[in-house]
Amino acid sequence: MPTWFLNLPTQFEFLNLSSNQLRGEISYLNVSNFVDLSSNRLTGPLPRVLSTLSFLFLSNNLFSGPLSQLICDPSSRKWMIVLYIDKNLISGDIPDCFNHWQGLELLNLGSNNLTGKIPPSLWHLNLAMLNLRNNKMFGELPSTLQDSPYFTMLDLSENHFSGSIPAWIGDKLSNLVILSLRSNNFDGHIPHKICNLQFLQNLDLAHNNISGVIPKCFNNFSAMATTNKTDSDVYTRMLLLSTKIFPLSALLVLKGREDEYGSTLGLVTSMDLSTNSLTGEIPKEIGSLVGLLSLNFSGNLVTGNIPDSIGNMELMESLDLSMNRLIGEIPPSFSNLNFLNHFNVSYNNLTGQIPTSTQLQSFQNLSYVGNHLCGPPLTNNCTSKGIPIDVANNGSSREGSKVNWLYVSIVLGFVMGFWGVVAPLFFIRS
Repeated sequence: MPTWFLNLPTQFEFLNLSSNQLRGEISYLNVSNFVDLSSNRLTGPLPRVLSTLSFLFLSNNLFSGPLSQLICDPSSRKWMIVLYIDKNLISGDIPDCFNHWQGLELLNLGSNNLTGKIPPSLWHLNLAMLNLRNNKMFGELPSTLQDSPYFTMLDLSENHFSGSIPAWIGDKLSNLVILSLRSNNFDGHIPHKICNLQFLQNLDLAHNNISGVIPKCFNNFSAMATTNKTDSDVYTRMLLLSTKIFPLSALLVLKGREDEYGSTLGLVTSMDLSTNSLTGEIPKEIGSLVGLLSLNFSGNLVTGNIPDSIGNMELMESLDLSMNRLIGEIPPSFSNLNFLNHFNVSYNNLTGQIPTSTQLQSFQNLSYVGNHLCGPPLTNNCTSKGIPIDVANNGSSREGSKVNWLYVSIVLGFVMGFWGVVAPLFFIRS
């Protein structure tokens, strides 16, 4: 960034230099309203800004040092509405200096090196979005979070937060569209009151220590239970800032990889409860969430049959029920899942024939391994009773093996009994 440009006496209202390869440090920004320097190679500490600045985007750079110079500077905390500093090298604790940031509504500090707990003053804001994803923060969710009823997106994933998921999230944060607590140390049960979140479209509690059964009330997630979502329906839950809508961004794990959807919240209708210690059966009520595009219960201790009602979720693109203790057959209704591009039921105790469907037959053997399934796409065929032929043959060979061992044991018993009597007579002549 040339020095002469930064020292221009002219005060700009709007500055957009994003998505270039600009280098160097910036100490001060003489811009009154809007700044976007995202996706460059800018380094050094965060710049000082004017008190009138409303929108500041510094994402995806190499800014380093603490947040305090920007957050605690009295001149920069009056009119700020949107602050994005994600994907940088910012370190240290989040300073407790948000008391005078009453206008701040979107705060994104994800993918930095932030530590410590969430400062109390952060909950005095009317935030619609808070993203602290992929940092090193810790502590429990404070009860003062209840004082932020306007949340549309709360993403605390990939940190070291702990404790139980509080029940009041369902009562106090009723506007949530995205709730991601993924990859933390949360434990306890999933509170039933979380089912009160009627606008919720993305629930991600994966990779924690959550136990207990999957609540049957999940069918109350009305935003997941409709297939007629439009952009206007979704964005009414978001913040209209002047004449521009700033989309929220949520990382989802779909198809075994991370995809970032930022263009519309209508694309992120998903539920991920994988890699916990959930028990019990999958509630059949889950089948009413016909708007879900992704459902992941893998890596738990879930038992029982796969609910036939899941076949009603005809828009499903990703379904993962692997590494559980499921029994019975894959429901025939799964033939209705015509949009699947990721499917995995491996390492359960499933039996029977795989339902005939263009989609189900398109997946590799790895999607079914660790079960007793048969039929295409697997190479082992089924008997008339839907039993894998190799299993049936193994069963008969085992029966034959038992008969053979019976004869062997009789012979061994006779030999040992015979010599048990004859041997003393042979060696002890008296």
